[in-house]
Amino acid sequence: MAAAAEPGARTWPGSGSPRLGSPAGSPVLGISGRARPGSGPERTGRATGPAAPGHSFRKVTLTKPTFCHLCSDFIWGLAGFLCDGTRKVFCIQQALPQPTEEAAGKTVQVCNFMSHEKCLKQVKTPCTSIAPSLVRVPVAHCFGSLGLYKRKFCVVCRKSLEVPALRCEVCELHVHPDCVPFACSDCRQCHQDGQQDYDTYHHHWREGNLPSGARCEVCRKTCGSSDVLAGVRCEWCGVQAHSVCSTALPPECTFGRLRSMVLPPSCVRLLSRNFSKMHCFRIPETIALELGDGDDGLDGSAATGLGREVLTATESTKQTLKIFDGNDSMRKNQFRLVTVSRLARNEEVMEAALRAYYINEDPRDFQLQALPLTILSGNAQALGKAGTMEEEASKGSGPRDSMPEAWVIRSLPRAQEILKIYPGWLKVGVAYVSIRVNSQSTAQSVVQEVLPLLGRQVEDQERFQLIEVLMSSRQVQRTVLIDEELLLDRLWDIRQTSVRQVSQTRFYVAESRAMATHVSLFVGGLPPGLSPQDYSNLLHEAMATKAAVVSVSHVYSSQGAVILDVTCFSEAERLYMLARDTAVHGRPLTALVLPEVLHTKLPPDCCPLLVFVNPKSGGLKGRELLCSFRKLLNPHQVFELTNGGPLPGFHLFSQVPCFRVLVCGGDGTVGWVLAALEETRRHLACPEPSVAILPLGTGNDLGRVLRWGAGYSGEDPFSVLVSVDEADAVLMDRWTILLDAHETDSMENSVVDTEPPKIVQMNNYCGIGIDAELSLDFHQAREEEPGKFTSRFHNKGVYVRVGLQKISHSRSLHKEIRLQVEQQEVELPSIEGLIFINIPSWGSGADLWGSDSDSRFEKPRIDDGLLEVVGVTGVVHMGQVQGGLRSGIRIAQGSYFRVTLLKATPVQVDGEPWVQAPGHMIISATAPKVHMLRKAKQKPRKAVNIRDTRVDTLPVPESSP
Repeated sequence: MAAAAEPGARTWPGSGSPRLGSPAGSPVLGISGRARPGSGPERTGRATGPAAPGHSFRKVTLTKPTFCHLCSDFIWGLAGFLCDGTRKVFCIQQALPQPTEEAAGKTVQVCNFMSHEKCLKQVKTPCTSIAPSLVRVPVAHCFGSLGLYKRKFCVVCRKSLEVPALRCEVCELHVHPDCVPFACSDCRQCHQDGQQDYDTYHHHWREGNLPSGARCEVCRKTCGSSDVLAGVRCEWCGVQAHSVCSTALPPECTFGRLRSMVLPPSCVRLLSRNFSKMHCFRIPETIALELGDGDDGLDGSAATGLGREVLTATESTKQTLKIFDGNDSMRKNQFRLVTVSRLARNEEVMEAALRAYYINEDPRDFQLQALPLTILSGNAQALGKAGTMEEEASKGSGPRDSMPEAWVIRSLPRAQEILKIYPGWLKVGVAYVSIRVNSQSTAQSVVQEVLPLLGRQVEDQERFQLIEVLMSSRQVQRTVLIDEELLLDRLWDIRQTSVRQVSQTRFYVAESRAMATHVSLFVGGLPPGLSPQDYSNLLHEAMATKAAVVSVSHVYSSQGAVILDVTCFSEAERLYMLARDTAVHGRPLTALVLPEVLHTKLPPDCCPLLVFVNPKSGGLKGRELLCSFRKLLNPHQVFELTNGGPLPGFHLFSQVPCFRVLVCGGDGTVGWVLAALEETRRHLACPEPSVAILPLGTGNDLGRVLRWGAGYSGEDPFSVLVSVDEADAVLMDRWTILLDAHETDSMENSVVDTEPPKIVQMNNYCGIGIDAELSLDFHQAREEEPGKFTSRFHNKGVYVRVGLQKISHSRSLHKEIRLQVEQQEVELPSIEGLIFINIPSWGSGADLWGSDSDSRFEKPRIDDGLLEVVGVTGVVHMGQVQGGLRSGIRIAQGSYFRVTLLKATPVQVDGEPWVQAPGHMIISATAPKVHMLRKAKQKPRKAVNIRDTRVDTLPVPESSP
């Protein structure tokens, strides 16, 4: 078995060898487009230039307005050049026989790139048919649920997304549902997984879907387009450019303007062998349409992938066929529709079937087998009764009328194949080498043959193994092949399962390394206040944990959560899946996979941003912000608060020496995060991180005081992050409220009960009386119909309606409570509400204390260690305060308060209301003060490197240098 490096085996573009430790996930731009060895002259009418990697252009007549996919300019005239992916199918090895002229006519269409004639020689974007083979490090995507994305284009077929489509939650990839199986597994690599670790990053280019005003980083001309898929953007630093101009940029990525806020992927480690990307990034799994899923696979309405139109055989001369690509698609009843002429030759039908599955191999290596109705109805035993197209065509008198409507593509047996072997390490000068394998070739013999070609000694072959990698767009799966595995049989089995799957399969030769398995699982929802041993016993009873491989590494007793250290992948996967369906003491458990932050490798100037988003706040705008921040930053540093709360994020950053926090939500969400920060402070290497706010709630009083605005109204998320980076650090007091109820009479048996004392943290204000009563009525209305409370306007309207209902209400609160300030009794005026304020904003921005000077009190500040006590006389008074007509009744100012409730009274703290039983309320300062970030009044005018800015969000005027 003679083997040699394939002459067509490409080296990494640019320097001729890969830059060590810097793989990229996106298809390589600017790769040489030389013809494969043995490729004869192009057919007449075709125009492929040396700069067009994999494309095959033909001159077409334009019948509607069309734009060039390279320069995005309008194509004037009636002629353009379209890449229909029609590539000649030739042998790869020079040692193989040269193709004949008859074979040179076999074509397979897989691309729709349109270009001016003048732009043909400048095309650098690879054709869809070869793009998967150019991915350096395969990384799966995280597709969410179907959605409508205006003025976006599919990266596979390059057509507009006019119907519900999918997008990756981590990168800017958009794709039609039926194009998902053909998308490259080229998502951003956000952590080290023990396969190909590195420290230096190259740009991760993503083509198209740029804003129409985006400007090229090199030529400063417009590179974005809303008409076609044009231009490229680095998904780490945000640099945008024309695909031609991108080759002039330095290959290293500096992470752009947000580099100090991004958690570097080289500093995050996660061994995720059995976990999908959705699990790794804590993204809720949604049901997304697979290829041919649902009714589309049953009634024959599935699209072909080359367009969104439904193919129907309306003409009598046409026939629509169901095409399957192997046993797997037949089992799932997932097919693609192909419309051909009833007089079409067998070769034409085969080409159409391969085209539907984006298969660019020689059609002569395949055949179509007819599927009996028994197979379509689920009878797998009838699989062997399928006949070839020639056999079916020979039956009956008509050429096509009696032909079955369902066919499966089958690969013909092959005596030998050319196999590409990729190196599993970084220090190598070629992308891959190609060898010939036959029926005697095993995994061990291939390793022995490939090592010298990759510069390794044959004597060390025992230390190497052959790994099969399936590069699905949704998940990348690795399988270590045994030494005796026959590769030709392996390829045959893959093609029987799916002929398309071969193009998604790679073989790597890698060094055998015994990696220590280590998976961290966060488990929340447990009863609080238990010991580590109690938690271990409780989890063993609930999920039958194996003590030999599972241990409790961290305990957060006050919050009822633990961190499990699992040293077995299969056990970690079992516990993760089981915990999501397990309840302890009536409470469902929460399970999250957490990576490890390599804090010793963080750059000196790195201060990563820990982002918490409440997706239910702000009229459900939090969901869109969650996706935006995952794409602007490392998704490992973005946490969804409805999935485990803030504790997993603080645990992940517990060893980071310096970090900041961004909370996206209302005042209640901010209080939730600050309370978790207070409880975990002693576990943090950075015990006092500064906290910024993106207000998504209804009142957003704390956000107003810190200049973050009255509420989020769709500002650019990148601009928000820049504002956080430029914000000023300030201190803010926090207060502890001790609720101690006494002598609560039970209505049922008149037995005197005593409620246990409760401690509540306060950041903004605490209301007693009418203020809390209105908040309680609003809270109850929202609990009854939560779906209606999705906008600030509606929420404030409910507040007004509730207030009007209480306008004549009077309970003489001053007779039901007693107030002591600094151990001194304070006489209360005639009021209906008593409010303790820590910030100069109450009830959606109202100044309750007022701006008038008073010699009795100091001027309020958020860090003066004092609370202001204000009274209101009723709903009318509260309305006047909100309208700026009056201020509250100033009562006292101090640092220690004692309130005695003589009757059950409504109480609210930072918007969270309840009815407090008679007893005492003690309010005192909490130490230490919390560090907050206040938005700067104006951005400092400092010199900023153009290459470090996000051109897509901050477009530069034409007149700018």
